[in-house]
Amino acid sequence: MPTVADLIRNSDHPAFSFELLPPLKGNSISKVFNTIDKLREFNPLYINITSHRDEVVYKPNEQGIKVPHVYRKRPGTVAVAASIQHKYRIPVVPHMICSGFTRSETEYALIDLNFLGIHDLLLLRGDNSERHNFFKPEDDGNQYAIDLIHQVNNLNQGRFLDGTSMEPFETPFSYGVAGYPEKHEEAPSLDEDIAHLKAKVDAGAEYIITQMFFDNSRFFDFVKKCREAGITVPIVPGLKPINYLSQIKVLPDIFKTVFPKALMMELKKCNSNEEVAKVGTAWAVQQSKELLSNGFNLIHFYSMMATKCVYDIAKQVY
Repeated sequence: MPTVADLIRNSDHPAFSFELLPPLKGNSISKVFNTIDKLREFNPLYINITSHRDEVVYKPNEQGIKVPHVYRKRPGTVAVAASIQHKYRIPVVPHMICSGFTRSETEYALIDLNFLGIHDLLLLRGDNSERHNFFKPEDDGNQYAIDLIHQVNNLNQGRFLDGTSMEPFETPFSYGVAGYPEKHEEAPSLDEDIAHLKAKVDAGAEYIITQMFFDNSRFFDFVKKCREAGITVPIVPGLKPINYLSQIKVLPDIFKTVFPKALMMELKKCNSNEEVAKVGTAWAVQQSKELLSNGFNLIHFYSMMATKCVYDIAKQVY
């Protein structure tokens, strides 16, 4: 059975993939299925499922004073991935992250995924905890994505964390990593960021999916620099349709991405979410068509809270 990396490498016609969040703790998986039902007419190549660390929430105690509690809002990445693959027979790519997980917890998740027949992964460092203003791994956790890669490689070779060995899995894990056309916020420069990216590719990453961007020229420059650095694996552009007024500020603040002047001018004219979604959809359609015309047959969509926009884009592009 081909891996997702194989599907990406051999994609010779326009195709798309998209990303889903596990439901909030206690919620039904029906919203996840509803999103897939809306988008599967366009034959997604695969579906990514995000992974989330714990968060700090404030709840009142007996005296009515709000106190912090550590709480994981979105558990279930492995189970959601298995449910999607079983129900839809669409390849799934669960995210594995360093942030918030020990190496043992990661190993158990990988063993579960192997039992479930899921061998495609996206390996990421993950976000900072709200409790720290810098990245701090769990005790005995992986600090960087490259450390997570080494753990997966060791398991592929039949080596457990405790030093015991086994027969290697019949189907080894295949994985991709993230790339940042506008550089990772913690990287001193784009060149240094790409050097770290090459190290991950040299260690075994078979493809790269980019963080969202809104300026194709930045993506094209990023790809050129990656190729000049000796990175030869496929680079999949990641797009996010803007569909809420709040995202005009939130997306640049959180994801450190830059809105092109022409896009910003149009967004500033908007007075409602509906108007923003119309502008965001049109912009993403324009981006998609330009990417496809430049030979990037696969586009990855960050569909969270934007399913209708992604549907409208796919309708016009695919």
